[in-house]
Amino acid sequence: MVNGLSKAVRPAGPAWRITLLLGLGMVAATAAILLAMGRVPICACGTVKLWAPDVMSADNSQHIADWYTPSHIIHGFLFFGLTWLLARRLPLGARALLAIAVEAAWEIAENSPMVIDRYREATIALGYTGDSVLNSVFDIGFMLAGFVFAARAPVWLTVALAVFFELLTGWLIRDNLTLNVLMLLHPVDSIRVWQSGG
Repeated sequence: MVNGLSKAVRPAGPAWRITLLLGLGMVAATAAILLAMGRVPICACGTVKLWAPDVMSADNSQHIADWYTPSHIIHGFLFFGLTWLLARRLPLGARALLAIAVEAAWEIAENSPMVIDRYREATIALGYTGDSVLNSVFDIGFMLAGFVFAARAPVWLTVALAVFFELLTGWLIRDNLTLNVLMLLHPVDSIRVWQSGG
């Protein structure tokens, strides 16, 4: 038993293939929409990096992974928990597709001019210009990795890992999922000063 449920089993035969194809199709459609919105396919620098460590540089949100990757993994933890609470009768594959749809919708919204401007005015992301399509696609992939991990791991381990990620990124870059959401929705001047190094 995992999370009080029988162990998640990969769907057999055609069901598994259909789920996989639908998931890949959703990610491809997201990439196409982002390209149509004018997002750059890869970093304008012309290179692709596995890891971009400097959150205050033009490389941030342009490559495969960065210090915001843990936030997307936590999205997967949260989406697994929410679908377990609200739609546990659905097969795991269908719940994963719901998670992909929500994450994809966020990636599209996050790269809209309105949200980019909001990040610039309300958070420490003063020079933020949006994500590359590569980064957005991998953000969805990292969310899915978090979803699958939460489906397989004990609840305590998933919660402990989420707390660890939040504390680690909060300490290293003065930002994390909690602060990001707070500052996007209801900016707090004292937090912005602290995040800026003040």
